[in-house]
Amino acid sequence: MAAPVDAIDAAVIDPSYRAQALIAEDIDAYLDQHRHKSLLRFITCGSVDDGKSTLIGRLLYDSKMIFDDQLAQLEADSKRVGTQGQNIDFALLVDGLAAEREQGITIDVAYRFFATDRRKFIVADTPGHEQYTRNMVTGASTADLAVILIDTRKGVLTQTRRHSFLVRLMNIRHVVLAVNKMDLVGYDEAVFDGIVADYRAFAAQIGIDVFTAIPISGLAGDNIASRSVLTPWYDGPVLIEHLENVDIDAERLAAGPLRLPVQWVNRPNLDFRGFAGQIVAGSVAPGDAIRVLPSGATSTVARIVTLDGDLPRAVAGQSVTLTFADEIDCSRGDVIATAAAPPEVADQFEATLVWMDDAPLLAGRPYWLKIGTRLVSAQVTELKYAINVNTLDHLAVKQLDLNTIAVVNISLDRTVPFDAYEQSPDMGGFILIDRITNATVGAGMIRFALRRAHNIHWQAMDVNKAARAALTGQRPRVLWFTGLSGAGKSTIANLLEKRLYAEGRFTYTLDGDNVRHGLNRDLGFTDPDRVENIRRVAEVARLMVDAGLVVLVSFISPFRAERAMARAMFGEGEFVEVFVDTALAEAERRDVKGLYKKARAGELKHFTGVDSPYEAPEQPEIRIDTSAMTPEEAVEMLVGVLARGGTA
Repeated sequence: MAAPVDAIDAAVIDPSYRAQALIAEDIDAYLDQHRHKSLLRFITCGSVDDGKSTLIGRLLYDSKMIFDDQLAQLEADSKRVGTQGQNIDFALLVDGLAAEREQGITIDVAYRFFATDRRKFIVADTPGHEQYTRNMVTGASTADLAVILIDTRKGVLTQTRRHSFLVRLMNIRHVVLAVNKMDLVGYDEAVFDGIVADYRAFAAQIGIDVFTAIPISGLAGDNIASRSVLTPWYDGPVLIEHLENVDIDAERLAAGPLRLPVQWVNRPNLDFRGFAGQIVAGSVAPGDAIRVLPSGATSTVARIVTLDGDLPRAVAGQSVTLTFADEIDCSRGDVIATAAAPPEVADQFEATLVWMDDAPLLAGRPYWLKIGTRLVSAQVTELKYAINVNTLDHLAVKQLDLNTIAVVNISLDRTVPFDAYEQSPDMGGFILIDRITNATVGAGMIRFALRRAHNIHWQAMDVNKAARAALTGQRPRVLWFTGLSGAGKSTIANLLEKRLYAEGRFTYTLDGDNVRHGLNRDLGFTDPDRVENIRRVAEVARLMVDAGLVVLVSFISPFRAERAMARAMFGEGEFVEVFVDTALAEAERRDVKGLYKKARAGELKHFTGVDSPYEAPEQPEIRIDTSAMTPEEAVEMLVGVLARGGTA
């Protein structure tokens, strides 16, 4: 029978309470037993104030994981900032941030360890507020099980649906529906059954076909560690019993084919070369045939090396160093796999993406993508649709805002080995990283490779860039003119091309206005369209440089990220950024086309410098100050710079 609240409070004050199960009389035997327990990682999630932190505090209390000094501090904190009057507030064991305690909510992901006689646990308490959904994704990324709490007084809410959808999205195979605060509805079976029925209807729509529903009271302890006499109508497992017996994903993954992302090439001396990493799936033994991806090179395992000596076999979860019988190329980011069952290799995918940044995602903008131990350049090439987690409707979008979940197409600059996230989260999960700030801005799950990724290959050509450059007798490169509208980019580019043409150079100018009459006539001036505008022009400029030309690109190109994307397409010294630096007031004074006037009057939306930002280059190769230099003087400087190799 669950103890009443007053009894719980008395137990907390009682100095006889000790976490006796933590220390056995034979400490060595205890530690050995503890070492061989399996580990279950799980999360608690749900809507605001559903009782997630209180439940974890109760689990820590019932598993004897609270020491005397913690109990004393908890009692004091409960009286000072608790939400249960003079009774113990178990949530304070988990809500550690000052802001959390002051507001009575969870903000950050809090990880706690506890253990029973049968298993060890790491639980992540994830926040319920919608603006902290990204924190919930972080906690879910390593979980084997999710405990989704529902307040009996509120039922299934929007955030319950959102978190359930994320749980399914993150491929968490085991779900517990903890119908909490049963004490507040008099342990009414009808209330419990109604909530379970509502949740089952929604869960079926998102692919959660099996879940375990348990009526609980986190505060009073009903059906947490022992069966409550107040719910005689419930005959299922109590929470800790279920957690102790549920299958762990690591056991399932260990039975699959070998997957070992290489983290480090270990070369301490000339006589040893090993490949270190953590096995994320399968097992390996000396003599096993392996294949290294993406190269496809094959060999056999010679040794499995660890600090404690060689192993006869290693399984998923172990960190080891493998040596091969043959000298084959293998580097950080490669994947060592079973030769007969390797992962797929591709550079284009359909993926589900959770956007985690305040700044929106724009299709075509370059990001870093980290999958396993490999870091590659990536672009979201198509926003197929966003998902309304309440109705599951597919929504057309041009950008992804914070906490948006969408299905997208992603293109990489090189092939990577992968398994679908549904099969292996370690091999199919990735993060997107902002190339400017290095902040993690998105978390994604690969669904499948796009067919064109397998069907399209680079065709080797006998006449290459070097041959074409030799024929023209010049060094091909692109001069990328950037600056505000009216800065003088097109004027200077036009004069420079006339000068280079007179000298017998082979050139071409790509002008922002001219390109929008044909190649980019379908694009507007929104941020996503500006990104695509620059991507297309950069691709064309790359082809022209490959043809041996000197290409002059005259575009506002307002965003640093897109200019960095363009630069990355070219070889060393082939991209020369020319910043035509003109004050906004001066550019507006010139306003030959009358565009600033229209923008100020509200007749022209998304105009750079007025209602759309311009991010000035931080380290351009060339800076032209038009307040101190005429266009003709700028051309003379540019010709001299080109003769010297491309930098001022």
